[in-house]
Amino acid sequence: MTESPEQRRHRVVRRLRSVWRRVVRLLRSTWRRVVRLLRSAFTRLPHGWPLPACAALGAALGLAYGLLAPPRYEATSYAMAVAEKETAPAAALGYAQSYGRLVTSDATLSYAQGAAGEPVRELRSLVRSETSPDSPMIAVTGASEDRRKAADIANAVIEAVIVSSGHVSEDTGVKLIKFTHAMTPDRPVSPSVPLGTAVGASAGGLLGGLALLVRPRRADRRVAAQVPGPTTGGTGVARDERELAR
Repeated sequence: MTESPEQRRHRVVRRLRSVWRRVVRLLRSTWRRVVRLLRSAFTRLPHGWPLPACAALGAALGLAYGLLAPPRYEATSYAMAVAEKETAPAAALGYAQSYGRLVTSDATLSYAQGAAGEPVRELRSLVRSETSPDSPMIAVTGASEDRRKAADIANAVIEAVIVSSGHVSEDTGVKLIKFTHAMTPDRPVSPSVPLGTAVGASAGGLLGGLALLVRPRRADRRVAAQVPGPTTGGTGVARDERELAR
């Protein structure tokens, strides 16, 4: 007697279901064994193991970051605000502060993007400026993964600021002049392998300490109850009371 296609399909489906159930049972039993082994291994460890373990893990991650992260170079160029003959020298300090704020403006970065080789959106995140409250000096720092491009960015932006200030120098009485040219850096400013390792170890130790604080105490520590022994003075007192009663 031959089976119909429908019966064959049902028989195959039943076999697949039985195989799936066996696989699920096997996975469940394996998972339970793994959990039991992990529990037994963790209970055998000393109570303060999370602190050194997390510190070592953090140090390893910090070391890996310091070795694998791409280097970052920075180059800095300087410009000075100079007051003209009919302008008070103190005005140069105020205009230096103003021009320092205009370093990351759209007009300055649009003028510098051609020489810098970066669009305005990317250039804004690669440039920063610093000014001093005591001297009319402007510092423009360019950052990049390429050491030469870092210097090109700093020089392009400082040239754009100087050109912009020259357009209004007759009205303000203050002009900017380039003080120093940005040179190609020799060493990257980040990442630092010792610093990354130290920060990773510190962060890991902090997390390990927090884990020790929130970790529940072990319940297998039993406290022996102290049962007071029989007092010898009580029998003597009872005997004396019986004699007085007689």
